[in-house]
Amino acid sequence: MTLLPNFETIFLRDDDVLVVLDQVLLPNEVKYLELTEQKDIWEAIYKLRVRGAPAIGVAAAFAAYLAAKEIAAYDFEGFYPEFKKKLDFINSSRPTAVNLSWALGRMEKLAQKNREKPLDEIRAILRKEAMDIRREDIAVCRKIGEYGAGLLSDGMGILTHCNAGALATVKYGTALSPLYVGMENGLQNLRVFCDETRPLLQGARLTAFELTSAGVDTTVICDNMASSIMQTGSIDIILVGCDRVAANGDAANKIGTSGLAIIARHYGVPFYVCCPTSTIDTATLTGDAIHIEQRNPEEVTEMWYERRMAPMKTEVYNPAFDVTNHSLITGIITEFGILRPPYNETIKRVMDEKKQSL
Repeated sequence: MTLLPNFETIFLRDDDVLVVLDQVLLPNEVKYLELTEQKDIWEAIYKLRVRGAPAIGVAAAFAAYLAAKEIAAYDFEGFYPEFKKKLDFINSSRPTAVNLSWALGRMEKLAQKNREKPLDEIRAILRKEAMDIRREDIAVCRKIGEYGAGLLSDGMGILTHCNAGALATVKYGTALSPLYVGMENGLQNLRVFCDETRPLLQGARLTAFELTSAGVDTTVICDNMASSIMQTGSIDIILVGCDRVAANGDAANKIGTSGLAIIARHYGVPFYVCCPTSTIDTATLTGDAIHIEQRNPEEVTEMWYERRMAPMKTEVYNPAFDVTNHSLITGIITEFGILRPPYNETIKRVMDEKKQSL
């Protein structure tokens, strides 16, 4: 029995139109965008119409294929510089999410590997690769769910921040996958508390939307209520996603995650990061080296309000992410299992195993 929400986040139609669920409009309007041009895909990623590290990676793969399709060239020497330029453009849309550059790099390497083949054949190879990346995302998220479900039991209270569910991936999600898989396997009476997640309200708008669509007992709390709800003993485990994990286990996720981890440590609540290994960036040694995206001030002062809610001369600090220190993370749930400290050793081991399996 499937308990997943009944929607698709991102897919490529047979006529090579990229279809994405516009998450800016949720939960009040369910609308699908039809995209073919690079500028429109860039805008969809930047404006968070498609969001979540795995879903961004899938969108990037399809963008690379569509870029290859629109380039008019006679040979690879004429094709490649333009192809690389378009990939760099898409990569500029969200600098923190490593899945974006990971997927674009994978598509670029594949094109170079097949440089001796006719361009039409290269384009066909890139299309298949993008479809494979989408299928892999489903399988990977399912495995994350299977490993994470073993941490859950009937009646548990689960706290999550931002949205790392089905909306952030192709299917299942990362942080919510253990919940969905656990319920499929018979777990009952699970209660999920969603941080509202200021300033873009991904928890209130998106996580609550997909969980209630799946019939899950869901409660929205403001971000500054997390300590209060943990103090009551209502939270047994915290599951979050992430956009980049450094080699030492530091994890960048939606702004507010670091504070949540600090509070969890105080109350003794286990704090797990759920992510595919494609989100692990071993070239980034610590979280200090992760570039944090600064977003438009109006997201804090004007979005969601009928009138501006801060004086015009007020400065706004609006980072999209913060970095949770590895010392605060109980475990990192991946498709290869649950990684435990010391993360510099367990991450290296699992990434080496992944390379050997390819």
